[in-house]
Amino acid sequence: MNKWGKMIGVGLAVFTLSACGNTKDEGTSASSSQAESTYPLTISNYTKAEGGTQWTAKDQTFNEAPKKVVANTRPAAELLLHLGLKDQIAGVGATFGAADKEVAADYAELNDLGSDYISKETALSVDPDLIFGRGGLFDNQDWGVGTVDSLNEMGIPTYVQETSVTGATFDSVYQDIENLGKLFNVPEAAAAFEKELKDRQSALEEKVADKEEQTFAHLFMSDPSVVSVYAAQDESFFNSNFDMIKLNNVFQDYSGEVSVETLIETDPDVLIVGDWSTIEGSVSGQEIIEGLYKNDKLSSMKAIKNKQVYSMDYNYLFGYGYQALTGLEELVEQMAQ
Repeated sequence: MNKWGKMIGVGLAVFTLSACGNTKDEGTSASSSQAESTYPLTISNYTKAEGGTQWTAKDQTFNEAPKKVVANTRPAAELLLHLGLKDQIAGVGATFGAADKEVAADYAELNDLGSDYISKETALSVDPDLIFGRGGLFDNQDWGVGTVDSLNEMGIPTYVQETSVTGATFDSVYQDIENLGKLFNVPEAAAAFEKELKDRQSALEEKVADKEEQTFAHLFMSDPSVVSVYAAQDESFFNSNFDMIKLNNVFQDYSGEVSVETLIETDPDVLIVGDWSTIEGSVSGQEIIEGLYKNDKLSSMKAIKNKQVYSMDYNYLFGYGYQALTGLEELVEQMAQ
């Protein structure tokens, strides 16, 4: 299996781990006030047993603001950069995906720990005092940075992004920003970035205010000729993001895997595919779209006949961060053409 195939396989496994289990506790939000933090500081976060599916609450206590952070994905690192924390980032894993141009210069100077999902050994190689990022990657598999409990037992605090826990919505982005503002004692930077995102979200929602609701399905494909549906039943963050622009996941309440025959019969208005062109050896979104339009089996679908198939970068779809907003803004522009 080539590198690209491995990335797809791991991605699906991580989706399953991230999506299963608990209902998000909305009571863990930090205050959005600009009061300075005092230490020791306790942040309510999450843990999950090795091999388990249930996320449960677990406090993380910090005697000072972290100074050597490992971010387990590019989107996680970019969030820290928006809070002015470049010097506190010791390394970044899973560096693939669309870049946020606003922080691209700073990002280019970070310690790149690998374009793939990084292992626990790699994460520990920079002697971190915090491992931060996507929940599904806190695992002892070779593509994970280690479980929360195993890292905590080594004296390394963790922070699982609220956005990557079941029950999350785009509002969870703001909860993460507020928590990080407290954790790193950067309340003003956190408040400013939160306001910027909320203004963008409001503008986007206003742009689609008169738009009729439509249904969509997500096709998770690495080969333009092989159609694969990802139902995303438990991907609350993913589904809430599309709800923002009045696109409803037609398989959100579907039980089990979705066959191609079921996709054709259900006939959603829109199809969304991934654009993997930032990953070496991968296929572009446009190549997948062209393959779908040429697929005779799908020719009766209205999304095919009406040319309503669109691609989005992986990090916009499953980066579990503020970057989803950029992807939605771009999608709305494409759909308006």
